[in-house]
Amino acid sequence: MFFFANSGSEAVDTALKIAIAYQRIIGQASRTRFVGREKGYHGVGFGGISVGGMVNNRKFFGPLLSGVDHLPATYNLEKNSFSKGQPKWGVHWADELEKIVNLHDASTIAAVIVEPVSGSAGVIVPPIGYLKRLREICDKHGILLIFDEVITGFGRLGKPFATEYFDVVPDMITSAKGLTNGTVPMSAVFVKSKIYDAFMHGSGDGAIELFHGYTYSGHPLACAAGLATLDVYKEDGLFERALSLSDYWEGVAHSLKDYPYVKDIRNLGLIAGIELESRKDKPGARANDVFAHCYERGVLVRVTGDTIALSPPLIIEKNEINQLFETIGEVLNKVE
Repeated sequence: MFFFANSGSEAVDTALKIAIAYQRIIGQASRTRFVGREKGYHGVGFGGISVGGMVNNRKFFGPLLSGVDHLPATYNLEKNSFSKGQPKWGVHWADELEKIVNLHDASTIAAVIVEPVSGSAGVIVPPIGYLKRLREICDKHGILLIFDEVITGFGRLGKPFATEYFDVVPDMITSAKGLTNGTVPMSAVFVKSKIYDAFMHGSGDGAIELFHGYTYSGHPLACAAGLATLDVYKEDGLFERALSLSDYWEGVAHSLKDYPYVKDIRNLGLIAGIELESRKDKPGARANDVFAHCYERGVLVRVTGDTIALSPPLIIEKNEINQLFETIGEVLNKVE
């Protein structure tokens, strides 16, 4: 079942509210805590920045929501640098959830929310088995699992959603961006039938099952754009196309391994992150210089901290992949 909103931030806050309300409806009203993850990004609503772990998004806005804990980020350069695809080391990070459960008791925790692949943190790919282990721990303790798939949804990994790529089914999925190809603001929360049924049959005698909504939820223009986008995905086989390009993308991305200042390269599907050595005088400055010089050469990249984050359109051609990474390589040879 689906709840439509207008942005990834709204989708996340919606999912968090649904999680608390669902626990209350099934008789678990004490479950009000959330668990996010360090370096996680879940938009800029108060709920999203509370469960998120991006320091600059949080530090200006006070204590945020109470009752929020954070899992460690699945990030270790010593063990996992230059991994191609999912790192083999690090599944144990999921067991940190057990420590949080032991600290607060499972009866107080409503949901865990993570990005299957962290985007704004600099493309941090989950270790093999990590997401399945999170699912097992959540099932063990009656905790809902939410996947924020604003980045990974709609073909980015060569599958419709990361849940299919990793073979892990969460209780809710948040999505945006790819839903309408970014042409019109729209987002959605996907919920399991058990959650929907709980609201339909267990929320009391009132006419409104979920006291939540946005003025422009399910706006006709956004819905038309979403349907048209889904048609293009299917007719042009873009998910399959992304899958067929992923190995080539990986190979070209990792060809930059020995270029100046390259500290790590991470990739999965049609996503890649090139982490650079930080300049001591000004962290992030080198990556910003790479952005500026690439832009001058007609190549647009994204910078997050010291990482060049890449997630190209699904229609990218091999010669354009070559141009992208060749340009980055040329620039790396020139920056200081």
